[in-house]
Amino acid sequence: MASMLEAREVSARERVEALREEAAPAAAALDAGVIELDRRVIAREELVDALAASAAEITAATEAEGEGGTVPTPVPAPASASVPGAVVPH
Repeated sequence: MASMLEAREVSARERVEALREEAAPAAAALDAGVIELDRRVIAREELVDALAASAAEITAATEAEGEGGTVPTPVPAPASASVPGAVVPH
């Protein structure tokens, strides 16, 4: 009886090891995907911050010109202005 239980344990252990070997490439791909996603989120956040800072500078400059008695020059919006939450194609 004990030898039959040991044989089943060995069989189960071998199956677990085989499954771990099969899962290793998927786990590595998942890790790489998570890293890429994190990088893209950071890049988008940095871009949104930079655009917001640029817009604030333009607004401040435009208001300063308006206070000085000169007519403010309209600043055209960039053709591909980023919108927070917008999906960017790959």
